[in-house]
Order: sequence, then C-alpha cells, then structure tokens
Amino acid sequence: MINEHLADVDWSSMGHAYGPAVEVPRWLEQMASPDADVRKKAFSSFYSAAHHQGDVYACTAASLPFLFALADDAKTPDREAVLALLVSIGRAALECDPDGIYYSPAGDMSTPHADVVPRMRERVGDFERHAAHPDPLVRQAAVPALGLFLDDADQAFELLRERLAAESGTVGRLLVIETAAVLARRLPDALGPVTAWLTALATDSGLDADIRLAALVHRAACTPETLGADLVPTAVALLQQLSLEPEPQDEADARPAACGQCAACTGAATEPAPKSQVPPRLAAVFADLDRRGRTHAQTTDLLTTLHEILDTRVAERTALLTAQLRSPDRATRYDAIGMAQTLISSWRGDHTHLVRLLADCLQPHDPYTTAEAAETLGRIPTALAEPAREALATLVAAHHSAHGPTAWAAPNPLLRRAHQNAVAALAGLGDERALPDLVTALDAGVDSWRAVQAAGDLPQAAGDLLPRLTRRLADADLSQDWSWSEACALIAALRKLGDPAAVPALTAALTACVVQDQRRGATATLHALARFGTDAVGALESVRPLAEAEDPNLRLAAVEALWAVERDPADAVPRLTGLLDTHQLRGAADALGRIGTPAAEALPALRRMLQAEYEWTRVHAAAAIHAIAGPTETESVLQVLLEAWGKNDATAGFVLACLQRMGPAAAPALPRIRAELSRARRGGGFFSGFDDDEALQRAARSLIDRLA
Repeated sequence: MINEHLADVDWSSMGHAYGPAVEVPRWLEQMASPDADVRKKAFSSFYSAAHHQGDVYACTAASLPFLFALADDAKTPDREAVLALLVSIGRAALECDPDGIYYSPAGDMSTPHADVVPRMRERVGDFERHAAHPDPLVRQAAVPALGLFLDDADQAFELLRERLAAESGTVGRLLVIETAAVLARRLPDALGPVTAWLTALATDSGLDADIRLAALVHRAACTPETLGADLVPTAVALLQQLSLEPEPQDEADARPAACGQCAACTGAATEPAPKSQVPPRLAAVFADLDRRGRTHAQTTDLLTTLHEILDTRVAERTALLTAQLRSPDRATRYDAIGMAQTLISSWRGDHTHLVRLLADCLQPHDPYTTAEAAETLGRIPTALAEPAREALATLVAAHHSAHGPTAWAAPNPLLRRAHQNAVAALAGLGDERALPDLVTALDAGVDSWRAVQAAGDLPQAAGDLLPRLTRRLADADLSQDWSWSEACALIAALRKLGDPAAVPALTAALTACVVQDQRRGATATLHALARFGTDAVGALESVRPLAEAEDPNLRLAAVEALWAVERDPADAVPRLTGLLDTHQLRGAADALGRIGTPAAEALPALRRMLQAEYEWTRVHAAAAIHAIAGPTETESVLQVLLEAWGKNDATAGFVLACLQRMGPAAAPALPRIRAELSRARRGGGFFSGFDDDEALQRAARSLIDRLA
C-alpha cells in the first residue's frame, strides 16, 4: 500500500503554493478513500496547492510514484482522475524550459519539472496499458499521454491508429485524433504521417461528420501556415451534418443534454437570504464562472481550437460563428454564444451581424439559452448592442404576457435568470421598457441587487428609481465587506443617476461609513457626492473633516468632493499637492489638472513627477502640466505622452484624452493615432470588457477629423 511508503519522504522540506507540503501525503491517501466526498476534496486540495495553476513543485514531483501506484491499483475508485492528474503534471512539466530556473513559494531555486518528464517517459508503458482499458473514462484519461511522452514517433502513431479503430464512442475518437495532432507538433518525424492520415480521415465520406470535422481541424492545427480558403466552408458543411439534440418542448426541458441540474444553470437564489449566506452578487459571480467552464456540444472544444487557429482571420471566424449560431443543434448554438462574445470583445470591426444572431437566440421557449444570450448582450457596449434592442424588448413583453408582471420573480429559476438578464440588457441600452421590472424588483425585494445594478442606466427614470434606491441605502448594512455589499451597488447607481435629490441619502451614508470605519465605502460615497458639484453643498459638514484623513485614498476623494462643491483653489491645491507624495499621486495630478490655471503652484512638484521611471506616472503628470500651464508646455508634454504610449500600449486611452484637449497642437501625434486606429485587435488599457477600446476608437477618429 502506498501509505506504507509515504512516511519515507521528507515532505517537511518541500513546499507548495500555500506553504509546507506536510498535507500532501494525507491527500494522496485520501484519493483512495471509499468515500467519494473525501476523494473529491483530496483531488481538489492537491490541484489547488501542489499543482496550483499547473505549477510543478518538489512535492508534486515527489508524489509521482504514489500516483502511479494508485493508477495501477485496480481497487482505486477514481483511476481516471489519478491518470488525468498525472497527465496534467507531465504536460505542465513538458511546457517548462528544461534548463530554466524556477522558484518555490519559499523563494528557493527549484527544478522539479526537469525530473518529471523523464519519469513520465519511463512509465509510458503504463499509459499504453491504461489507454486500452475496458473503462472508457480510464482510456480517455490515459490516451493523451501517448502523444506527450512516447518518443518513438512510429510506435506512438501506430498505437493511436489502433485506438481510433477500436474506439466506439465519439468522445474517445475525437480525443485520439487530437492526441495524434499533439504528437505531430511535438515530434517532427510524426508530422508527415499524421497529417496525411488526418487528411484521409477528413475526406472519407464514409466516416461520421464529427470524426471528419476533428480530422480537418487538427490537420489545420498541425500546419497553420498552410490554411486554405476552403477550411471554413468545409467545416461549416460538416457542422451541418452533425446529429442534433431535440428542441425543448417547454421551459421544463430547457437545459441542453450535456448540462445537469446544476446550480450554475439555475441562477442566483432569490432574496431575502439569511445574513450568513454568501452575498447574492458574489454567489452570482461564482455561478457565472461555473457556467463559463461548461460545454454542451461534443464539438465545442474542437470549434474553439478552430477559432484559435484562424486567429486574426475575423471574417472567416464570423462565417463560422454564423453557422454555429444558426445551427439546428441547440447545444451548438448555446456554446457559440460565448465564442461570439470572445470574438467581439477581442477584435474591432462591425459586429452587427453577430449581435443580430445573438438576438435571434432570445427565444421564450428556451430560457437556458436565452439567459446566456441576454447576459452577453448586456456586456456589449451600447453602440454595439443597439441592433438587439427590439428583440430584448419583445422577449420581456412575451414573458410578461405569459407569466404576468412579476416575471422578474418567476419561480422557475431558468425563466427568472433569462428575464432578469434581458431586463438588465434593455436597461443598459437606456430603454425605459425595463423600468417596470426594476420597480417590481426594488419593491418586492426579489433579486433586487440585479435591479440596483441596472437602475443607474435609466437617469430619465430617476423620479421612480431614486426614492426606492435611497430607502434601500438607508436600510443597508454598511459594515459588510464593501466589494459585494448592496450599499456599494446602491451608491454606484445613485452616482450614475445624477439626481441631486440623492445628496441627503449619500451624506447619511457617508456619516455611517465613517462611524463604521468603512473607508472604502466612505471613499465611494465621496466620489458619488463629487458627481453633484455645487448641488452637494449640504454634505460639506460631513466631507470637510475627511480632507485631513490619514488614508490617502479617502483624503483624495474628500478633497475632490470639496473642490466640486466649493471650487476654492486656495483650499484644494495645497491639499492635492501634498498628495503628490503618496501612492495617490496620479489621482492627485488628475485633480490638479481639472482645476487648471489656478493650480500653478503645483507645477514644480508635477515637473518632478516627469522624472519618474514608471510611464503611467509620467503621463498623468504631463497631462496635468498641460492643463495648468497651457500651450507653452505642449512640446515637452507631447514628447512625454508619445514616449509613454510607445512603451506601453495600455496608456493609449489616457494619452488620447489629453491629446483631444490640446487641439491643433496635437498634430505631430497623427501618425501614432492612425497606427492605433489601424489595429485590428482591441487594446488601449486594462479593462474587463471593451468599452474602453470603443471610447479609444471614438477619440482617435475625432482627433483625426479635427487635425487632418
């Protein structure tokens, strides 16, 4: 038994992602437990610590003999999981530089990856044996090792051909073809025979369409430099020949077959919830992450690979996605939604066609797919999502017609998620047809956090929304973790609505945050108050003391709020200049720039910032200097901005905003602006979506029109 030998290893001398490796032997023992929950936790612990994000530590390498022993023991309950772990460790080690130096969590030099691959090659006979195991799950876990660790190209290729002939399941056959492509890319001697074999499979009309499609895609992956114009049309034709999943007859049969009755499919729990539960917004984030990792069609991984191969060929990828989103197979359509979002968010261009296809997925009889399509449309910037407006409104109306005015709180969780996502997307377009549902949610307290997030997008409906939001803010628990609390979303919504009637509620929230020592909440509330300018005069008594706060974040927010209300440079400029010596120096520089000429006394400190090594510090200082000193500084400021932009593309959005303020003096930047606009791939900053890139393009076009 392996536990007899685990004690012979000095685990205390090793580390993993979270500290010493003394827990590793316990996890290895528990992988053989008769209790399924114990095994699941053991594998999860090993992956998260000893194989964290694919890392290979000394304890990971030391575990290999015990993992091989588990895989070889017929009594091991989850042999396929053990084999998958072994392959994952070996693949990670194979991808490391064999001569590279890596460091353990303790900071010690570590080269365990160099020992792993030889051990895998020594045991490749075990993988060969497991690849022919009667259990298909065991076979599927072992087959990838034939392409990764067997160095005899002829032997590996022959084994894979035999495996394809012996396999009867679609998943197993697709895996064999993928493994053959991996082999061909790893061993030059295998490239010719494998690509010829894949070509023959792809053109064999007697084979199933999924096998031919797999062969076509992986043949292209082997030699991407030789992609032909017929690749996508051929793939589309094969995609149309695949067997179909039956369409749902009603909402109760709304999940594609490959998805179980999982929490990720059912949406977030309705309110009210016990305080001990995870905050609803955070629970929804985890549910969304779970959905992101799911696939429903057996060809999804294959089509993802094809999109990766096509890469910059956006027109061909759009044609492929058109076929996917129009597929009669519901699972294929569902999985294409995420791929469409990836394309739209990664590449510039006119994506109207894809947006309309996403809108076509908004079908009342299929809330599972509808929820995903609506959520995707809600993430797209307004200008891009506009073609879906009427489809979203039609879906919301259809839900109301079928389920009444309380569709937002429908007992069917799939329907509820689909409806809420559609309402949120409609609100994101500034469409007041979303208002009745938001009011219903805020009044009934059902998933109100979703309604709060969407409310700020309807400033024209502030009269209906503001009283409801301020009442909720007054009742909110401001002691909660700010990132996920309802108060965080409420203050953001009130800031976006922009109605000065929110000032008293925000002032009360600011006072409560100070009492609770909730500095992040106080900072967010100050930013919201600053949004109202002189209309926030009633908050001055609460704001002023915070301008002396020790925390630079809080102090900066308070000073900005004071300036917004009082417009007194004699008070604001010295405070902001003092903040140039803190980690909030860039925010302080921006605030000084907004004050403009009256902030001239800060110029010496801002010029010192131009000597900073970090380009972001230099561009913020340069922009502030130009805003304060005017055209006399244009030449030097322009040089700083363009040098920083050349060094770091992420500064593009900030630099372009400054160039817009320069007017004709920005003309020397035209070549760089044109070069930025000619890029096909999105860029211009660190952002979770692509709104920043859309704004960047608008700024670039505006500048070209003005300066050319």
